[in-house]
Order: sequence, then structure tokens, then C-alpha cells
Amino acid sequence: MTASVSPRSSGGVSWWWADLGLPEPQDLLDGDAEADVVIVGAGYTGLWTAYYLAQLRPDLLIRVVEQRFAGYGASGRNGGWLSASVTGGLDGYSRTHPPAEVARFQLAMNDAVDEVIRVTERHAIDAHVRRGGTLLVARNDAQATRARAAALDAERWPETGARLLSARESRERIAVAGTRAAVWEPHCARIHPARLVRGLTGVVRGLGVRIHEGTTVHAISAGRVATDRGVLTARHVIRATEGFTAGLAGERRTWVPMNSSMIVTDPLPASVWDEIGWADHDTLEDFSHVYSYAQRTADGRIAIGGRGHPYRFGSGTDLDGDIPDRTVTHLRDVVCSWFPNLRDVPIAHAWSGVLGVPRNWRATVAHDAATGLGWAGGYVGTGVTAANLAGRTLADLVAGERTERTSLPWVDQRARRWEPEPLRWLGIHGLYRAYGVADRLEERGARRTSRIATMANRISGR
Repeated sequence: MTASVSPRSSGGVSWWWADLGLPEPQDLLDGDAEADVVIVGAGYTGLWTAYYLAQLRPDLLIRVVEQRFAGYGASGRNGGWLSASVTGGLDGYSRTHPPAEVARFQLAMNDAVDEVIRVTERHAIDAHVRRGGTLLVARNDAQATRARAAALDAERWPETGARLLSARESRERIAVAGTRAAVWEPHCARIHPARLVRGLTGVVRGLGVRIHEGTTVHAISAGRVATDRGVLTARHVIRATEGFTAGLAGERRTWVPMNSSMIVTDPLPASVWDEIGWADHDTLEDFSHVYSYAQRTADGRIAIGGRGHPYRFGSGTDLDGDIPDRTVTHLRDVVCSWFPNLRDVPIAHAWSGVLGVPRNWRATVAHDAATGLGWAGGYVGTGVTAANLAGRTLADLVAGERTERTSLPWVDQRARRWEPEPLRWLGIHGLYRAYGVADRLEERGARRTSRIATMANRISGR
């Protein structure tokens, strides 16, 4: 008999935080105050910026402001992929930058994977780090065509280290049902995201940075951060709000808060792992257009995510990680499609979160020396690693340092604003329906990428 689709628990931020226990907000802002630097958002971007800036310029008074607790947003809800993937892809940057600069960007991302691991080792942060690479699996003819194209593309960008695997080679790593081919990339590690953000929070506080949790920011302007508990003034103000950016005054159309949902299974018995493999703990993704992504957790579960209900009207955000039943069913169906022997495994927890998506689907880092305003984000799901590189770059920019990081292609690149409603809602939901139709056509035997998906990519600007 098949186990119930309903998870035993849902929402409550994420299973990652349920595994650790939700923290109580600390050091709430108590009235107006001054600082040299105010960082809005205590996720990975804000914490990494504070971490590197506090060491680069220990003379600066740095404050971080967070509406709930550090890691409450995407940093505590993501899939735990410490991946070197460049948001928007290298080919997109090659249309505006010399190939050598694009290659340098990829190498910087590769190093960011190593840097996060170095920091966890330096400060004894037990983030369940396991370096295994990423396996991107193709399960029908059209997906296999995309896999081969991705491998050819990687030959032009050897810095990625990606290579094509046969069906047999792929199944030797992870026995995903129906595998036709795969692409394996070496620069990725599995992590427990909440453990990383909790450990980093403690380290940053130990460096003398004040993190004001339980403090909601309403508006940001040059030299001023208005909150529900007082006004902070500072020479430098850094926006590190990712998917929650749309909630700030004047930022509704800057980045779309795109929903991503996850479920996690109960721990699997050793006999099941013997069948599946996954001994190298690769992160796992498929080549579908509405793709899913997964990891093998340290305690032997499968955590898998996907888009689900992608967007709320008016750039609204859910605060507590609620997830519709239909999304749980969809993600469970994906798990059982990949691994048919898991149809009786219970789902322990389900949750969701938002990530920031710029109109050009490219992350950015910027700092205006004249006004002191800076920002980073728009990672479109690659933020676990990108936030580290962004934080180091912002620290350099605030300190007035010219480094190899401050001239990378994503620095100061701008995207136009998203369309007003209802065009935004109609466009995003229409595109994801198109991608879903394309996936179904390909599953029925199309040998090449559906024209519907190709058209959707052009319209979306991806």
C-alpha cells in the first residue's frame, strides 16, 4: 500500500530549521541609532558582507537588520546546493563581455565554493558539507539532446569542468529511472543550509557586528533605513533582501519574488540506498524545463524541490513557508518517477520560500560611492555560493578597494524593471504553463526541445 502523500508537518519556515529548532530573535533594535554601515537582510548575502567587511575594516561600526531571525528567508529554505553555477549562464555574459572576463567569472565562482568550505572548517561550522559535484540527468530524447548540447557548450567553457556521461556512467553515480544521458559538474557540494547560516551568524556576531533581528525595514534611501523599531543612519546602506526586495518602498518591480517549494522524505533504509547508489552525494537535477533539484541529506533522506506555484499576484510573499497540497503531490510524483522503489516512503515535511528574479535573469552586485547605497542578489536560485562572492565583492566596494572581484561582469550590471500588474502575473504564469506543456510533449516522444519552450525562453529573456 502506498504511503500518504500528506507530509507530517508543513510550513514552519523549513525542515532545515525544524531539524535545528527555530531561533528566537535577538538584539532587537531599540530606537534610532547610527552606524558606518547598515546591511538590510541577515541571509547569506548580508552575513557574508558583514563577515568580510568586519575583517577588512575592523574600524567600521556595522549593523545588520532582519525582520525575523538570521536565515529566515531563502538562506534557511533552499535546496542546500553549494554550486558554482553562474546565474543566467556564461553564454549570456559572453554577448556583452570578452570571453576571458566571462571565464574569470566562472573561476571566481569555483573559488567561492572552496571559500565557503574553508570558512566552515576555519570556524568549525558543522554544515554537513559533502563535496560530490552535480549530476544533471536526461530522461527522454529531447532532454538527452539538451544534455549533449550542454556538454558541447562546456567545451567552450572548460572552467566549468562539466562533462557528458553515458546512461550507464550516470546510473553508476545515481540510479535514476529512465536515464538516457547526463552532464556531471565537479564544482558543487551538498550542505545543510540552516546549519551554515546559524554558524555564520555566530561568527559574525563574534566579530563585533550587531544583528538586529525582529526588526522590519519599510524603506531604504541614501544614508537612512526606516524600520518599525527606529531609524538607522549610516554612510553606507546595503540592500541584501533577495526575494523580499519587493516588500520595500519603491522596489515592487525590481526583482520578482519567485516561489520554490520543497519536500523531504523520512530517512531511507540502507537497502534502498544500495539500490539507488548516490554514494558520492552529488546534488541532482533533471533536464526538464520545469526542473526539479534534490540532495541526499546527511541523515539519509531525499530533499527535493521545484517551482510549484511560481508567483503570487502583486509580488506577494508567503512568510511561513506554506505549500499547497498539489505541489506536495507533484514533488512526490517526481521522486517516485526518479526512484520507483520510493512509492511507500513517507514525506516528513514540506515548505516553500521565495528567491529574487531580475528581469534579465542575472544576479548583480553594485555600490554607488556617491550615495553609499549598495545591493546584491537576484540569484534565481544559485545564491548559496553566489552570495559568498557577492559579499566579498560588496566588502571590497564599501572599503574602496579595487580587486579582481570588483571588475567581474556582474558588478554594476542593471536589468530593466518588471512589467506592471496584471501583465507580470499573466506573463509569469503563462510562461510556466508553456514550460509544463513542453515537458509533457517531450515526455510523449519529441526528439528535440519543444518549440514552445524555445519561444518561452525568448519571451522571458532567459
